[in-house]
Amino acid sequence: MCQFQISQSSAMLPINVSVRTRGKGALGARCDFFGSPTNLIMVTTTSLMLFAGRFGLAPSTSRLASAGLKLQDSESGLQTGDPAGFTATDTLACGSMGHIIGVGIVLGLRAIGAI
Repeated sequence: MCQFQISQSSAMLPINVSVRTRGKGALGARCDFFGSPTNLIMVTTTSLMLFAGRFGLAPSTSRLASAGLKLQDSESGLQTGDPAGFTATDTLACGSMGHIIGVGIVLGLRAIGAI
């Protein structure tokens, strides 16, 4: 069991907090325009992944991948209004995978100094 005690003298000491501006290190965010290379890469990879999932080129809830990576139709039981059976789960999964691929490309290009 932990017990914390605050003495009267330490609680009354003033705390000096200095605010300094940081440079744009490795994690600095840039807010460029819509045509920036990073934005184009992210839009392209996410769009391609959503296209692949919607038109049956990537695994989804209605098209499962076998051990040989061949896509096989299956009944998922999920309700959808899409004729191809593309569900909200597929949208989230393909969008996430597109973002993962895009971030990998951006970080790789940034590491070699291309962008």
